[in-house]
Amino acid sequence: MLLAGLCTVDVVQRVEELPAPGEKVQSLQVDVAAGGPATNAAVTAAALGAETTLLTVLGAHPLAALARADLEAHGVRLIDLAPGLPDPPPVSAAAVRHRDGERTVVSRNAGGRHFRVKVPPLAADVILLDGHYPELALAVARDAEAPVVLDAGSWKPVFDELLPLVDVAACSAHFTAPEPGLHQRGVPTVITTAGPRPVRWSTADGGSGEVPVPAVQARDTLGAGDVWHGALAVAVTRERTVPDRIRFANEVAAERVRHVGPRSWTTAIAGRNRT
Repeated sequence: MLLAGLCTVDVVQRVEELPAPGEKVQSLQVDVAAGGPATNAAVTAAALGAETTLLTVLGAHPLAALARADLEAHGVRLIDLAPGLPDPPPVSAAAVRHRDGERTVVSRNAGGRHFRVKVPPLAADVILLDGHYPELALAVARDAEAPVVLDAGSWKPVFDELLPLVDVAACSAHFTAPEPGLHQRGVPTVITTAGPRPVRWSTADGGSGEVPVPAVQARDTLGAGDVWHGALAVAVTRERTVPDRIRFANEVAAERVRHVGPRSWTTAIAGRNRT
């Protein structure tokens, strides 16, 4: 499995209550891990037993070593497309409320980083893109010989060129695209998540439906959407129907939110396979 996109360094503080403007609070727990949509999806895929390669940009700054160590510990093969870059990697600061797992996040994301892309030839049974590095996403999608899954959290200008190359667009409830619709742009399967509400899907040939989400007590929702996308990409290789693929992703994401911390949930889903 090949994933291409953003890798951040996440600093996560667990707190009794999310601070108001100007307020200082003492955290209950602090974690540091690699983050970003493609990165969290890669960790998920690896935990599910997939051979996983992440294409991203980290560079040579000391902070990048934190992300590298986390990815190595969780079985993700990393290919850094700019290993000599001296700038610090993107840093994401998150606060997670202890009683219900709700979170606030401040992140720089790719932050206008641009670089020349020379993607090495890589075999994959499925590809997941998050669109955060437009040149990278287009280069991978244009050479793809496997199904391409797009994590469409929010509209990005590159999507005009990227969507016709995508097989599955997995969108958040807040995702809005300019006309025409995604099917009219050439996407065969469109899936829309909505937090705890049922996941809706449609196909270009007229199929549609929804799949309920398991009811769980949420303890940590940080990165749950990324986990869902990683599980969906794995399910593309294991499940035959769209509803079964969504059901698999729903179950894995539900397991993630039951656990406190950015990586504690990985042992609970290790090697899970419904087929």
